[in-house]
Amino acid sequence: MTTAGGDAEGPPDQSFRPEDRLRRRADYQRCYRGGRRRGGRFATLHHQPNDQGRPRLGITASRKVGPAVVRQRLKRRVREVFRRFSGRRQLPASDLVIHLKPSARDATFAALRHELERQLRGIARGDSDGRRGGRR
Repeated sequence: MTTAGGDAEGPPDQSFRPEDRLRRRADYQRCYRGGRRRGGRFATLHHQPNDQGRPRLGITASRKVGPAVVRQRLKRRVREVFRRFSGRRQLPASDLVIHLKPSARDATFAALRHELERQLRGIARGDSDGRRGGRR
């Protein structure tokens, strides 16, 4: 029998609770400095294992992406992609920071979703695409 929130056998839980979010600056910094990253045309996904037992999402977008209205719209889209991602259960317990690039401003929702899902599927599979530490 399945529960309303979904379990290992039931439908995926599509909620996005406060415990699914990165909130502290230190968590973001740890992800940027010590984590691995996966690049893309619209976003860079930084990821670092955590001890929370679930994946947690953080989203950043500098003012280069556009005015506040544009940045917030893109963040809503990213949250929606993560919330509905069918492989979310297969994601390891890790902190995920999606840093939006200026090119994301002109991306369609479908194109953004396709890229983010590709990046998330790679993490779920355990692909070692990415590298440790500092900047290039």
